[in-house]
Amino acid sequence: MQPKSQINRIVKRDGRIVDFDPGKITEAIRKAFVATRGGQGDPAQQLSNEVVKILETRFKRKIPTVENVQDLVEEVLSRQGYSDIAKAYILYRQKRTEIREAKQFFGVRDELKLTVNAISVLQRRYLRKDEEGRVIETPAQMFRRVAKAVAAVDQRYGGDVKRAEEDFYGVMANLEFLPNSPTLMNAGTRLGQLSACFVIPVEDSMASIFEAVKNMAIIHKSGGGTGFSFSKLRPKGDVVLSTKGIASGPVSFMRAFDTATDVIKQGGRRRGANMGILRVDHPDILEFIAAKTRENFLTNFNISVAVTDKFMKAVERKEEYDLVNPRTKKVVRKLKANDTFDLMATMAWKTGDPGLVFIDRINKFNPTPNIGEIESTNPCGEQPLLPNESCNLGSINLLKMMKDKHLDWMKLKKTIEIAVHFLDNIIDANKYPVKSIERVTKANRKIGLGIMGFADALIKMGIPYSSNRAVIFAEDLMKFFSKEAIQASVRLGDQRDPFPNFSGSFWEKHGFKTMRNATVTTIAPTGTISIIAGTTSGIEPLFAVCFVRNVMEGTKLLEVNALFEEMAKKRRIYSKELMMEIAKTGSVQNVRGIPKDLKHLFATAFDVLPEWHVKIQAAFQKHTDNAVSKTINFPHDASVEDVKKAFILAYKLGCKGITVYRYGSKKEQVLYVGSVLGRESGETFDYTSADPEYSGGCPSPTCE
Repeated sequence: MQPKSQINRIVKRDGRIVDFDPGKITEAIRKAFVATRGGQGDPAQQLSNEVVKILETRFKRKIPTVENVQDLVEEVLSRQGYSDIAKAYILYRQKRTEIREAKQFFGVRDELKLTVNAISVLQRRYLRKDEEGRVIETPAQMFRRVAKAVAAVDQRYGGDVKRAEEDFYGVMANLEFLPNSPTLMNAGTRLGQLSACFVIPVEDSMASIFEAVKNMAIIHKSGGGTGFSFSKLRPKGDVVLSTKGIASGPVSFMRAFDTATDVIKQGGRRRGANMGILRVDHPDILEFIAAKTRENFLTNFNISVAVTDKFMKAVERKEEYDLVNPRTKKVVRKLKANDTFDLMATMAWKTGDPGLVFIDRINKFNPTPNIGEIESTNPCGEQPLLPNESCNLGSINLLKMMKDKHLDWMKLKKTIEIAVHFLDNIIDANKYPVKSIERVTKANRKIGLGIMGFADALIKMGIPYSSNRAVIFAEDLMKFFSKEAIQASVRLGDQRDPFPNFSGSFWEKHGFKTMRNATVTTIAPTGTISIIAGTTSGIEPLFAVCFVRNVMEGTKLLEVNALFEEMAKKRRIYSKELMMEIAKTGSVQNVRGIPKDLKHLFATAFDVLPEWHVKIQAAFQKHTDNAVSKTINFPHDASVEDVKKAFILAYKLGCKGITVYRYGSKKEQVLYVGSVLGRESGETFDYTSADPEYSGGCPSPTCE
């Protein structure tokens, strides 16, 4: 127990005078012991008491500073014979000083002790600025702005607005839950557009095509991403009845969307992103599959083939399948299914595109089939949506749900309830860019709550990513997560009424009396919000154990996975030289001196075999309403046959889609692994390096 101190005030580094908390001294000493010697840091309390006792003697008439306290901690540790602990504490102080100086460089005051890269990302994209471009809010103030704007919705439902605001602020400031980027950027501002995902219909007319281009531009400018199905457009060479001309086909029209995306800067904070989908039975499917082989073509698009169950059966039986003109509904040609499938795998191996979307499976789980058919998804594929529908996403940081080496299920349950409440409020708080989207969105009230930090949580539990234990945990976790999220939505439905299209929905047919949201769960890639949270992206493995982060032009920082650093220090193998050796490839697999169990535990994305990537994705998909964003990573020397096997496994295991990425298959990357491409490109990279906003998954700017 911490004894009461006579000193009750302390001077912070910025000059503020705050309450003195002796418990912080105890915790700092304990961490130094645990990092250096392992165990529980038992002597920490006794040493802390001695520090406080000396403080009371030396500062009877003067308020001590933080530096005074830290100097005294070093003095006491050294005097008591803990020279190794004192050294660790000194190094920690030096590191914290470097971090503070780096944050000052970005002009951001950070009360939450975020990482340097988190501050860099926040300064660049999220924090409000004045007309001269100077940052005018802190990270804590940003979270307060968002919490206040989203909680205000409770007033219309007779809820406790102040309590909601504190709940929302608490989970964000503690980095336990973060909403998608547009919410952090725009909540409480004049723009007020809070959703990340949109699907815009494209009908077979010039008016519809360019209405879609216009709506896309409006959405991109507000910070959202867009998905399109081009399957209704007549094929190249088909007749245009009104002019007696010849149609140019879907791929040609996609260029108009791509060019418009290029000129929209999204307020300078996000690049525009699109998903383009074409059904596998469209007559122009071969041109679509091979589209990304053209230099600088459709650079703002991810493309996916909408694959049907009928097509996959034809692949299995080595049969032909029909290509159907969407205008006439007549069969115009037959193709060998295996030839088309081989081309998809070859192009995905070569360029990273296309992905596959298992469209029949998506519609099998469409929660409102009576309202319409799902044709497309958002840019990263995790959010299937009806035409003119949007969805807001958010993710719970699983690392913050850990209690020592175990998951705190009760804390997770409480956080899920707050997050579902938050995401439902966004639907009402949102300022929609297009009226038709507002109507459909409010009729279905879809939300997509997921997780980030899965890989970090596995490491904390001692479970290798490439293992049956990881697959079992993923399924158990998502089963619990889904159950709690559904129950939270049901409770909101009781309080606020069900979503307007509830009648005739999946939920009504399965015996539910009410449901606030047509969908509640989605596994998103998380991207920059996982950098803010200081954890791994979505359900991806680590992309590197140690690497160089290109924070901004001319500024590079060495980043080490915090859990690896902690374990390496406990095993007494940590050194700066070892970290630099690991940073050459980002992987520990071929580095001498690292125990075998740590090599298993700290496998990176390219160390994990593709089949384990797919198995993890399928385990999460079993209990996810929407879909799962997951990159199936392949090393540079993988074969086309390897890609085909992953496609087939994803289909057989029940995934709703699959995206693959063979390292080096795109010219522009946001992750470079040292020396991997040197043999072919002539370029060499001394160390694995990542761009400021890369957090894992597909190392291509389009995926991010």
